[in-house]
Amino acid sequence: MNKINGYTEEEAKNLVEFIKEGKQKGKTLTYLFATYGLENGRAKGSVRNYYYTLMKNENHDERIVRLLDGSDLTVEKIREFTPEETDEVLKSILAEKSKGLSVRRAIFNLAKGDDKLMLRLQNKYRNTLKKQPEKLAALAKELGLKDPVALTKGDREKKPLPDRDFLRHRLENEINALYDRLTQTLKTENERLRAENAKLKEENARLKA
Repeated sequence: MNKINGYTEEEAKNLVEFIKEGKQKGKTLTYLFATYGLENGRAKGSVRNYYYTLMKNENHDERIVRLLDGSDLTVEKIREFTPEETDEVLKSILAEKSKGLSVRRAIFNLAKGDDKLMLRLQNKYRNTLKKQPEKLAALAKELGLKDPVALTKGDREKKPLPDRDFLRHRLENEINALYDRLTQTLKTENERLRAENAKLKEENARLKA
């Protein structure tokens, strides 16, 4: 069976139709990815990545061109942090952490309940920790704080820090937990809508009778 980037052609078509109908009803992509994942047994992140791959169509697959023809679907472009904004974001997180807070709590405080912003901040901190640990060290030094990645030899002897891989995995788990919380909210909403739909069907059947 021919597949399009891992989905069958029928699955790809169903996803496009699902997203198109959901957008027409005013639903966000985040909501639609999570809902489609729940209904089809796929991880929300997997659905999101597949949709973006379809929209980019880097291989210029004619089947995808036909699939998207007339759908008017677009991908919301996420504005990246500028270098200046990145420094300010990281400084803010480090400053919160210096109060004895975990990275997760520090980011939660800064995002003020905005889940999308929480994800952006966590991803930015995680990627910097993984790829540019020296940047975090320099910003911490600028703020007069301890290096968040490595301690001096004397400090290590007093209280060893978790290694970098451990910190990265912990952040990944926190991000997954946030996605799960969003999914649970969507699941509860779906159950409520199903219950209301069932009641409406019963009412319609009663009226017809």
